[in-house]
Amino acid sequence: MRQHIFILFAAIFFIPFLSGCSAIGSKSSSMSVIYGFTSIFSFLILLGYRFFNQNRQLWFYILFSSVFVVNTGYYFLSAADTLQAALWANRISYLGSVFLPLSMLMILFHVIRIDCPKWIMFLLISVGIIVFLIAASPGYLPIYYKEVSLEMIDGVSVLNKVYGPWHKLYLFYLLGYAGVMTAAVIYMIRRKKMDSAIHAAVLAVAVLGNFGVWLTEQLISIDFEILSISYIISELFLLGLHLILTEQEKLKKRMAAEKQASQAAIESAQAAAQSAKEAMHAALAEIQKSEQTASYQKEQTELFFDGLNRLTQTEHIVYNLYTDGKRSKEIMEILQIKENTLKYHNKNIYSKLGVSSRKELLELANTLKKGSAD
Repeated sequence: MRQHIFILFAAIFFIPFLSGCSAIGSKSSSMSVIYGFTSIFSFLILLGYRFFNQNRQLWFYILFSSVFVVNTGYYFLSAADTLQAALWANRISYLGSVFLPLSMLMILFHVIRIDCPKWIMFLLISVGIIVFLIAASPGYLPIYYKEVSLEMIDGVSVLNKVYGPWHKLYLFYLLGYAGVMTAAVIYMIRRKKMDSAIHAAVLAVAVLGNFGVWLTEQLISIDFEILSISYIISELFLLGLHLILTEQEKLKKRMAAEKQASQAAIESAQAAAQSAKEAMHAALAEIQKSEQTASYQKEQTELFFDGLNRLTQTEHIVYNLYTDGKRSKEIMEILQIKENTLKYHNKNIYSKLGVSSRKELLELANTLKKGSAD
């Protein structure tokens, strides 16, 4: 990516030297060569954007195509041998010139993250078409040029024009775009829509420089169309800035993703630490519970053992029959006693042994047997 940017900006400084082959104020056949070169160079930029840039955008296509069409029109105009051919070349150059500021405006909106409603976009396109039709009217209607004739100067064709009443429409058209772009740049600076002041300055020069060049050409008599070069310089500046900002945006997204991943890792580690802490607390609670259970069982076993020594002879017999697996009916038959008598003995046995049921009695009895066996 840095190599592409370097090549683009190197080309910016290379182009003016081509126009320095001869004085700009004097027409010569070398101007046709320069126009031809700018047309070819514009086309190469369009192809380069198509094949070497992955993040392609429609308005950059329109921008590069417009610059190519403008420079192609300048070339055909300089090489025209008839008035009709010169007028068609002039129409071609206006076709690109009309839609070039629209594409710049949309690129500017994209850079500073302004969403343009579709109806406004269609309205601007419609206005551009109307302005183009008026600018293309010479040869059909005397509203843009009252009179126009073809003159050959040193082998280069030149249109001699007498401006008509609607010629200022194109001026107002350009000034309108200049005003909107200036407002957008001011909005960008005040809202800090761009991270770097240098980027903002480059963007402002790229989108507004051509208007200054056009006004200069209207106020000063210059035979050479400086716009043919300034358009290329502007599109290269825009493309270079777009590539830089795209890389910065990717870097920001990468850093945000890394930060998010780092935050997720920290949260995961904190969650794992919290889980480990909770597991440790649960283990400690389980140990304490086990210790409490063991202490309770020990106390209950000691109480049970002491209670055995306090049992009467009959209660001992009932206890032994229970531990031998005898059921209540079998015990009543063996001892020849009634159910109420057995319940009375059970109550006394449970009370002395510290148990509440026969099941608990048998569990503690088995515990004593295992302890004795060990």
